[in-house]
Amino acid sequence: MKHLIPLIPLVFLTACGASPAPEFMGATRTDVNLNGRDYTVFQKGERVEVIRLGYARRGEHQEIRATMIELIPRVTGCKLRESTLQGDSGEMRGSLDCPKQP
Repeated sequence: MKHLIPLIPLVFLTACGASPAPEFMGATRTDVNLNGRDYTVFQKGERVEVIRLGYARRGEHQEIRATMIELIPRVTGCKLRESTLQGDSGEMRGSLDCPKQP
């Protein structure tokens, strides 16, 4: 049993999956599968972060990036301010224009 103790932190790390950038700590997390890929979307106020999970082969990155951009309004209900978008097909962040809540 004692030989298993060092494995405990590893179990917790593998269970975490995608972790948000520091500015997104406490953000709403949504896990999505689209077009056979897994993504995690973090929203905090009018900021968003999208993370692709898993491996992508050469030639797939442009399509993945387009899918990540497509996910943002679907998941958040807000419009992406495209001029604020930064990142690549692994992780991207941007600002949102969200409808005013009554």
